[in-house]
Amino acid sequence: MEKWQIPKAQFMCDNAAKLRFLHFCLFHPDTAGRFWSGCCVFSIASHRFFLFRSMTILAWNVRGLSNRDTIRALRNSVQKFLPNIVFLSETKQKKRYLEKIRMKMKFSHCYYEEPHGLARGLSLWWSNDTQVTILRSGRHFIDAKISVNGETEWFGSFIYGPPYREEKQQFWEMMAKLRSGSEDCWLVIGDSNVVASQEEKLGGAPFNPNEAKAYFDFVDHMGLLDLPISRGTFTWSNHRSDEEAILEKLDRALCSLEWSARFLKAVGMLDVAIGSDHAPILILPQVQKGKYRRDFKFESKWLLEEECTSTIQTSWKTTLQPRPSHRFGSKLRRTKLSLIKWSKLKTRVNWLTRSRSIKGNN
Repeated sequence: MEKWQIPKAQFMCDNAAKLRFLHFCLFHPDTAGRFWSGCCVFSIASHRFFLFRSMTILAWNVRGLSNRDTIRALRNSVQKFLPNIVFLSETKQKKRYLEKIRMKMKFSHCYYEEPHGLARGLSLWWSNDTQVTILRSGRHFIDAKISVNGETEWFGSFIYGPPYREEKQQFWEMMAKLRSGSEDCWLVIGDSNVVASQEEKLGGAPFNPNEAKAYFDFVDHMGLLDLPISRGTFTWSNHRSDEEAILEKLDRALCSLEWSARFLKAVGMLDVAIGSDHAPILILPQVQKGKYRRDFKFESKWLLEEECTSTIQTSWKTTLQPRPSHRFGSKLRRTKLSLIKWSKLKTRVNWLTRSRSIKGNN
């Protein structure tokens, strides 16, 4: 556990001043993320208070960790989000070189899968407040049992999916053997090297469901959910413009129902892709500060409106997902958005009608 280093001047102040300083650190926009994500101990009036680091994971296909821009971008992400766990794929570097970077970024523990020649290479770093037990590993994955701040353990599999079609079937079949079933608390995160629908691809050849069959079988068999990722749809780009540009969602986070229930507020987010053609994925303990968005709630009074029924039927018939497990979620999201749009329009029309009625009476 790390001690919270309060400036010396603060020790000369009374307890009220310490509380004001604490409030500033926790809630000020420039410092809140750092202190909420950290683990510290402080004392006020001889009472000890504890602030524990929340679970934050960063996973990134760096496509070689020799580029200065990539290293700088990684350091900035670590300083900004203070992740407990960092997973890097395609490092293309030996352990000796990677250890220098890890120590500069203040991670206490590590595990490596050495690259094969100039290809592949996996790195897993974690902090002191995180307990990680490596269960098994290979060229394309690291499987571990994880606990943060002594909380209940869960399983984490950090992956770099094979880019070649002939290896995909074997890889996803092997992944299915890691866990006994959907009742396990399990997170799978990393570069899957799979496009799961046409919505996850822009440009290039059309989406081919046959290329993702092994992935779909794995997801359906294990009962995993694709954790929504904010700040962008696509995680990979060929860095070309106009008609030659191709964007795809290759990096993702999959979780079991048990993991989703345990980490109800956990959200996925993309960071800026610098030095690599992949964008880093972050799993954060809760939604970052920003514009407040109300949760969607279906109003029972809507059932009295014929337009509501037709809106639901039209939205439910529309689907772009080839697999049943993805199709259901897609239908729900599309129906929700259609109902939100319809309700806003209905509210606007009702307000205008009432306004004209009042003016007419006057």
